[in-house]
Amino acid sequence: MSQNPHARPEPHVSDFNVPVVEEFRASGGRVGGMFEGGDLLLLTTVGARSGREHTTPLGYVRVGDRLLVVASAGGSDRNPAWYHNLIAHPMVRVELGTEEFGAVAVPLEGDERDRMFTEIVGRAPGYGNYQAGTDRLIPVVSLERRYVWGEAATLADKLVEVHTWLRSQLSHVRSEAEAYLADRDAGAGGPAPLGLSLQLRQHCLAFCESLSFHHDGEEFMFPHMAERNPDLADVVERLTAEHRTVNRLRGELEGLLADLATADPARFRADLDRMAEELEAHLDYEEAELFPTLTAIPFPPPAPA
Repeated sequence: MSQNPHARPEPHVSDFNVPVVEEFRASGGRVGGMFEGGDLLLLTTVGARSGREHTTPLGYVRVGDRLLVVASAGGSDRNPAWYHNLIAHPMVRVELGTEEFGAVAVPLEGDERDRMFTEIVGRAPGYGNYQAGTDRLIPVVSLERRYVWGEAATLADKLVEVHTWLRSQLSHVRSEAEAYLADRDAGAGGPAPLGLSLQLRQHCLAFCESLSFHHDGEEFMFPHMAERNPDLADVVERLTAEHRTVNRLRGELEGLLADLATADPARFRADLDRMAEELEAHLDYEEAELFPTLTAIPFPPPAPA
């Protein structure tokens, strides 16, 4: 039987955290010992270098409708590994009580970070002690719940669900970019400076990661589909070619975001618009050509023989 080459191994958990994670999952998010009585979640990130998933128990604080975690590392002078991971890969998985959901991890900046940190210290003073003991500005990260998958009965239903989410996220990033650029231009006394916000970067990278993961899954599926439906061979060939075009544009966007301080906002907006135009055309064509076939395939589909 064929194996999916994109399947990930189980997330790594440090030896110290193994019993904590096991107790958390066995008791619906309640943990005893040194964590007893605290608000705890499990955060799964993708390694910045290894690409492997890692699960870490973290304290959290709710401020309004925000779910916040603090990269305190016990007051260390270095950010924790999980923070470096989410900077590289903003799409994370959160386990909270008995609930599990995907989120976009967005470190707060400037006055917003300072306001939220003050709120957090008011509820958990230990974080203030950690900050007082290091010159590092301890990051505050907002875990933004971005998607909740429904119950898809067929592969066509699932494709609609994923495409709808990708379209909504692209629209969100474009709207955020327009607002950011408008504020930036309005506040410029002379030529507007270069640079983009960390929030915009995280949302854009999250969209790019989701798009890449979706296309990887389709690349695995397409050969089996063409083999079983020879009449779709030309469609699959075109879709594969369009993947290459969209992926090239995605790579250019990601490259532009590598250094926020020197990123050209005007080029970012132009590249984002070009990506949107190509992707919308690709999604429309895929839906029109594949829906009749995918409607007959249950989800999850049976494994290929």
